This record gives sequence, structure tokens and C-alpha cells, in this order.
Amino acid sequence: MILSIETGGEICSVALSENDKLISLRESDGGQNHAQDVALFIQEILHENSISCKDLKAVAVSKGPGSYTGLRIGVSVAKGICYGANIPLIAINSLESLASIAIDDFNAGLLDINTLDNSILCPMIDARRMEVYEQLYNQNCKATSEVNAHIITPESFTSNSEHDQFIIFGSGAQKCIDTLKVKGLKYIDIKGSARGIANRAYLAYQKGEFEDFAYFEPLYLKEFVAGTPKKLL
Repeated sequence: MILSIETGGEICSVALSENDKLISLRESDGGQNHAQDVALFIQEILHENSISCKDLKAVAVSKGPGSYTGLRIGVSVAKGICYGANIPLIAINSLESLASIAIDDFNAGLLDINTLDNSILCPMIDARRMEVYEQLYNQNCKATSEVNAHIITPESFTSNSEHDQFIIFGSGAQKCIDTLKVKGLKYIDIKGSARGIANRAYLAYQKGEFEDFAYFEPLYLKEFVAGTPKKLL
């Protein structure tokens, strides 16, 4: 059994899976309550399944890109469990997790899409203003580009004209709809979830792709910049 944690975006999500089967899922879009919610969700899921952390084979966590604070919360909790239970840490690309969810939902007939043939999947995570973190994937969830911090303009992705569909989703996608002019543009409503982490975690576990939890750090892409409290303005 693998515990999966996603706190890198607006959704706080925890999942328990056995091999490639999802057993339990807890989610909330409570915004700034990730530190409180993630601990509660883990406790509920373990209690619901009558297990403890020592019964887990690994903990998987979203490694980013995403919210600086959110990623640190999830990674800190995952490291603590791994250290205490002496089990491996698995880190999953947050954009790969989103692409996995999109493919699963398509296969389950949950999306308004007839085919993924000759399509590009472009998960997007909001990076404020017109900037997103993005990476391109094919229908088999294989990355075809690097992870990028991308300022969206009408020219963005227009070199991908050989594909029939350019499918965007994730927390940064909706704001890009009116700006992007790429051929075959289609938006689908998919958000981050620990179920996407769980999908990829089982594959990583089979391959022995573990992190050194003493030194592992999330993929931030951009450094944290503290704002000025409004009361001081």
C-alpha cells in the first residue's frame, strides 16, 4: 500500500492505493488550510482502513512545480512519515500527475473528447498573471517537452500545428483560453489530485525510483518571494 499526497495547488488531497488500485481518497479546496487538512486526511484514511504508517510500503508526494508553501507542506509531511516508518519516499512530477488524471478520465468516458489520437496534452499549473507551469505529453502519458515556466501569448504553442487537438487543463488553463491561438485548442476541467500521484507512484515503486528523503527538495522553478502584509501598506 502506498500513501499519496498532493498539496502543491488549490486542492489538498490524500489517497491510499494498493498496487494500482485506489482504495481511499480525501480532498478539499479549502485554500490556505493544507497544513491542517493533510494531517486530518491521513489520519482518517489510515483509521478507515485499519492500518498504521508502518503498514505502508512507501509515501508518494507531488514534487512540483506548484505553490512554494503548498509543496513544502506536502513534502515535509511525507518526509516525516517516511523517516518514522523507515519506508521509501517517491516524488511525482505534478504535471505528469495531471496528465495521468486526464488520460484516466478519458478512458472512463468522463470527458467530452472522442479521441486522444494525434493529440497533445498540456497540463498547466497557475503561476499568477499570465504565467503557467506546463509540460507537453502524448496520449501514453510520456513527456514530449521539458517542464517550463511559460508566459502565455497568442503565439504560444503555435508550432504544434501538426496535431489535431491541443488539450489544456489544470489550475492555470482556463485563463489561457481567450489568448491561445493554437490549432485544435480544447479545455477540459481537471484539477490536481492525489489519485494522479497514486497512478504514477505504483510505477515508480516497481522501478525502485526512490528519493533520499534527508535531502530531497521540491521542484519550485521560481524562488519564493514574500509579500508585504496589507496592514503595513
